[in-house]
Amino acid sequence: MKKFLASILTLTLCLGLATGCAGKQTPAENNTESAGETGVKEIPSLKIAFSPYADADQITTATEPLEQLLQAKLLEKGYDVKDIDMTVGTSYTAVGEALSAGSADIGFISGGNYVLFSDDCDVLLTALLYAINKDSENPADWNDGTIEENTKDMSTYYRCIILAGPSEKGQELQAKVNAGEELTWDDLNSATWSVLSPTSASGYIYPCLWLQDHYGKGISDLEHVVQSDSHTTSVARLAAGQVDVMVSFGHIRIKNAPKWESELGGTAPMVEQTGVIGVTEGIYNDMIAYSKNSDTMADEDFRKALGESFIEIADTDEGREIISVFSQVGYTWGQDSDYDGERAAQELLKSLEG
Repeated sequence: MKKFLASILTLTLCLGLATGCAGKQTPAENNTESAGETGVKEIPSLKIAFSPYADADQITTATEPLEQLLQAKLLEKGYDVKDIDMTVGTSYTAVGEALSAGSADIGFISGGNYVLFSDDCDVLLTALLYAINKDSENPADWNDGTIEENTKDMSTYYRCIILAGPSEKGQELQAKVNAGEELTWDDLNSATWSVLSPTSASGYIYPCLWLQDHYGKGISDLEHVVQSDSHTTSVARLAAGQVDVMVSFGHIRIKNAPKWESELGGTAPMVEQTGVIGVTEGIYNDMIAYSKNSDTMADEDFRKALGESFIEIADTDEGREIISVFSQVGYTWGQDSDYDGERAAQELLKSLEG
């Protein structure tokens, strides 16, 4: 009997130990379940296309740290993005076409480009820019001998300027404006212009509207026009005297004055060799748009997390350094109706250039 009881006790003890061992495995099993309960979703890839605001190599180098920052932020918000593929479009139009086709999930694009492709993409965020200390529509007010400066105020709009360069014709146009004289159509038509693609707001659309407002003509009426692939290319051509006039965003000299002589071919400080000869009305800022034809971006919660991530990254020193290549300083939530003014401009442009 004693042997039987001993056997029973031994069996009970073994069962208890076995149960104890099973109990020790439970926390590991619970951890696996917790990972599922956190709702972390795996995103195989996120494809980002940048418009050519600057040289492709410059953008590629500046945005390289964005991949890890964005992955970390999205993981905090429950999305494990395995790969982020960032490319620079060969043109503004190419980025719009990528969004339209769904071969890019999001794109950094202009308002003009957005309106052209808005059937296939939508606004996620509107970029913020530092306002600059010159905002007058009178070009002579910009030619006070100083380069424009950023203020601490953020703005959702900017102006486009028509900038004359160091060529003989460019200097002639500057002198006339600074003397308070009105430029004639013949003055402008005798100059060689550098413009961007027709989808660029500051590189084409608004300068065209400015010409219409002042002379009843558009860019297509000019006899000497060169299309550049980026604002940087336009600046380089202006510095070299290959063109007399270029069109760009109002802070173009802030960005390029430091390298005007060292990299771009200028022979004196940029403020001495260039002058503003025209200023457009305000233009609503560029944006981050998402493709309506992207399976990844069809998830509204993911879009929200992505937008929050960009806003938060842009609010850090490292983030601001990255997006400075686009001359952007932050982001705010945007909506399609913000660009109704751009649509009106596009319609007018079509009637003028058609």
